[in-house]
Amino acid sequence: MTTSATSGTGPTENSMRRALKRARDGVALDVTEAAVLLQARGADLEDLAASAARVRDAGLEAAGRPHVITYSKSVFVPLTRLCRDKCHYCTFVTVPGKLRRAGHGMFLSPDEVLDIARKGAALGCKEALITLGDKPEDRWPEAREWLDAHGYDDTIAYVRAISIRILEETGLLPHLNPGVMSWTDFQRLKPVAPSMGMMLETTATRLWSEPGGPHHGSPDKEPAVRLRVLEDAGRSSVPFTSGILIGIGETYEERAESLFALRKVARAYHGLQELIIQNFRAKPDTAMRAAPDAELDELVATVAVARHLMGPSACLQAPPNLVEDAHERLIGAGIDDWGGVSPLTIDHVNPERPWPEIERLAERSRAAGFELRERLCVYPEFVRRGEPWLDPRLLPHLRALADPETGLARPDAVVEGHPWQEPDEVFRPSGRTDLHRSIDTEGRTGDRRDDFDEVYGDWEALREAAAPGMAPERIDTDVREALRTAADDPTRLTDDQALALLHADGPALDALCAVADDVRRSVVGDEVTYIVTRNINFTNVCYTGCRFCAFAQRRTDADAYTLSLDQVADRAQQAWEVGAVEVCMQGGIHPDLPGTAYFDIARAVKERVPGMHVHAFSPMEVVNGATRTGLSIREWLTAAKEAGLDTIPGTAAEILDDEVRWVLTKGKLPAATWIEVVTTAHELGIRSSSTMMYGHVDQPRHWLGHLRTLARIQQRTGGFTEFVTLPFVHTNAPVYLAGIARPGPTMRDNRAVTAMARLLLHPHIPHIQTSWVKLGAEGAAEMLRSGADDLGGTLMEETISRMAGSSYGSYKSVQDLIAVAEAAGRPARPRTTLYGEVPEERRRTAAASDGHLPELLPVLED
Repeated sequence: MTTSATSGTGPTENSMRRALKRARDGVALDVTEAAVLLQARGADLEDLAASAARVRDAGLEAAGRPHVITYSKSVFVPLTRLCRDKCHYCTFVTVPGKLRRAGHGMFLSPDEVLDIARKGAALGCKEALITLGDKPEDRWPEAREWLDAHGYDDTIAYVRAISIRILEETGLLPHLNPGVMSWTDFQRLKPVAPSMGMMLETTATRLWSEPGGPHHGSPDKEPAVRLRVLEDAGRSSVPFTSGILIGIGETYEERAESLFALRKVARAYHGLQELIIQNFRAKPDTAMRAAPDAELDELVATVAVARHLMGPSACLQAPPNLVEDAHERLIGAGIDDWGGVSPLTIDHVNPERPWPEIERLAERSRAAGFELRERLCVYPEFVRRGEPWLDPRLLPHLRALADPETGLARPDAVVEGHPWQEPDEVFRPSGRTDLHRSIDTEGRTGDRRDDFDEVYGDWEALREAAAPGMAPERIDTDVREALRTAADDPTRLTDDQALALLHADGPALDALCAVADDVRRSVVGDEVTYIVTRNINFTNVCYTGCRFCAFAQRRTDADAYTLSLDQVADRAQQAWEVGAVEVCMQGGIHPDLPGTAYFDIARAVKERVPGMHVHAFSPMEVVNGATRTGLSIREWLTAAKEAGLDTIPGTAAEILDDEVRWVLTKGKLPAATWIEVVTTAHELGIRSSSTMMYGHVDQPRHWLGHLRTLARIQQRTGGFTEFVTLPFVHTNAPVYLAGIARPGPTMRDNRAVTAMARLLLHPHIPHIQTSWVKLGAEGAAEMLRSGADDLGGTLMEETISRMAGSSYGSYKSVQDLIAVAEAAGRPARPRTTLYGEVPEERRRTAAASDGHLPELLPVLED
């Protein structure tokens, strides 16, 4: 069917009767059935609405607020009406000349914003709805000039800054609608706003791509771009509002497809707090001024179908100012919310449609059997969920306004500003601070967290997403010819040849490893290097939701811990006393840690042990630090270097292919952001390692792409010190326990990856490191025969792989590492982080202690 949503023949009587029965019976609908139901009219529409209302009522009963319909008392803040898009129905957006002639600035000034917010607070409003055009500085020089003159790098920086002032000076809660946002934008804004939003509008690409379409010429209205925003919001655990705009030229099938796309996002991330069904109303002075309005029956049918598709727990809204006096019909079709309603400001997007008075809205709701109750901009379910959906810095602001039992707005709440600040006593030691030792004796408390079924997203959706990566490719390239090329000049290997070699097995694999070992010998010689180092994982509290990680814990979990600064410094000092030249420090993304905490950690080590090399903070931690401080990545890294940071680990890379990353991780940084962090670090003189974790939901084509990416970065920056192979440890990994990932790589995989890393990174990255923690001594020795030349570190403590189920212990002595090298028939020598010579004093100290901590070293106390 391709029936227009405004004209054409309708569905057959039989198809409507069948679809209605399936809806009444609670049977899952498909796109075709949903499109049929969108055309229900008359008695059929009454039938559809009634069954949808029953679904809604069941959800409200389960949520503990039966017969309650909600709204948010808000002020509308049009931060800027400039936009780089050209939607054909929009009157909100204007141009710089019109603003100047009206005596307005390119943006509302902070004083203008705060004046609106203060007046709203005096009237009892609790939400500041901040709406603006998409990236106006990309189109309008005047917008760029305004931002520059006021000290903001971009519009998002101003949104963040004004949100903090609203929180501190008025007490209103910002709900942010800045249009299309990147993953990094979400990290920047999440600490200053409990909720955000962006309408999907439609997934009908033709309405964007074809001349004359309502979104033609608007880069931010491409459906794929907007769906990516919704997914990034879910990955970032941001309570998010979205919805569709009906009647802009889409077909019924396209409208149904849009609803299914929203349902898919909601199921995958559980972060879609509200779905708006908005009806198109034509406006004068727009390209679509002559287009017909979406009829009321269209809106009612779409609400009802949305309720059936989204289910009882979804929150559905229809704007009350766009339907005249038909509020009871919308309630009867399944909505449970009226959205933001302002006693002060107009609806700047629909200025010709005034808000209904709140008392009038309450009367209309009562007439339909519902009590009108005020909520906050963030929905009650997310208020009650707390972490990771709400940043700790927002909690005092929310607690001042929210009823702790219901999550709704407190009727007696005083709306006043509160400081926006970091939590107190961030580095108070807590939890299982002896985990670095007891993990080897007592183990972890359980194999999984008790929120396993919720925290990682929808496992069924992930199985579908992972399926393509689990299917091996057929390789037809001649392996013998590829081996000849590799032996002659590895830099000449084509992608097809490299893929063939990554699939090699049997004698071909033996030949590949021999070629890689020859290249290794010609580049770095026979010496196997190692470093006397100590891992210090300063906290394992983390809410990012990486599905491969068994290290992360909630703050209330039995195995959770956080070290104090003194404990971190003590461990660094202990490592120095047994010959270490480096500490490697990484931790979970603890919601209480301010962005400056990383500076404090580096400084604490340098003050205690000035000669210790600080190798610390993964790219994910760098982004976390930068977004929490409001600094750019470059500014944050510069400050970290001044605090004592020497190099960064190139972890958090996993696989640099977002197809795989979004199965492995829920909220970790995208591949492009990882690349931005390491290249920026290299430009600042901060070198890094590089890594690849493989053997989960990936295939050799992903390994090839990853290695090619690293080679390109190294050719550009020269900043990588080595490449580290990280075989996936599956035992306690959530993605494995859910039955999605493979049980780690095979020995064939390990040999092929090590050998091909040597060949594909040649001559750009000379050092290839193997992981004894993940492979054991025998496995590491085999990798030394397959192209590797480095064994990594003594570690002294290791909790990340051990929590995942690695059985190879937490440390190796110097003699242990020398023995691994000898098993491969090679000599060994110590190195520094940058592969330099170790000072004689450090060599002697390490030899005296054998590079590990004394058996009777006391466990650090709180």
